Amino acid sequence: MSETLMTEAAAETAQTEAAQAETATAQAATEAAASTEASTEAESAAEKNAPESYDLKSPEGIEIDTDAFTAFARDADLTQDQAQKLLEKMAPAMVARQQAAIEQARQQWVSDAKSDKEFGGDKLPENLGVAKKAMDQFGSPELKSLLEQSGLGNHPEVIRFFFRAGKAVSEDRVVTGSARGQAFDARSLYPNSNLK
Repeated sequence: MSETLMTEAAAETAQTEAAQAETATAQAATEAAASTEASTEAESAAEKNAPESYDLKSPEGIEIDTDAFTAFARDADLTQDQAQKLLEKMAPAMVARQQAAIEQARQQWVSDAKSDKEFGGDKLPENLGVAKKAMDQFGSPELKSLLEQSGLGNHPEVIRFFFRAGKAVSEDRVVTGSARGQAFDARSLYPNSNLK
């Protein structure tokens, strides 16, 4: 029995020493990691490429929101030269892509207008004439210019609005009736008069 207690006591001592060694190792590892992290942060701060502020110039003839691009450049840690070169290469491609998307939308509007159930189809030319009449009557030159330059004049909802307005104010038509009934006689209004 004494062997067992001794063996147990030795095992406990060994476990305690192992736990102390493990704690010391963990503490040393934590200190090393903190030291490494601090040196990495110091190196990162020293190696930051992004300037305090960028002085970016859009390529000639192109207007770009440089504030949004500046935020990207700062996140990507780009130098002033890297950011300017990237802007010069990407700006024309971004503008071309935007113009292509606008042109595609305009073509879709034309297609939708041609197939519209209310004013499109076979009667489209006639109905566009009605819409144009309303535009001419109520639209200012500035509105006409805006709709033409933006392409919104081909948007089905814009056409629908002017078509409906044109129909609402269309010229009066002569209403023909039948000659049924009696002819009007003024004597019927004034029976006591001497009209003959």
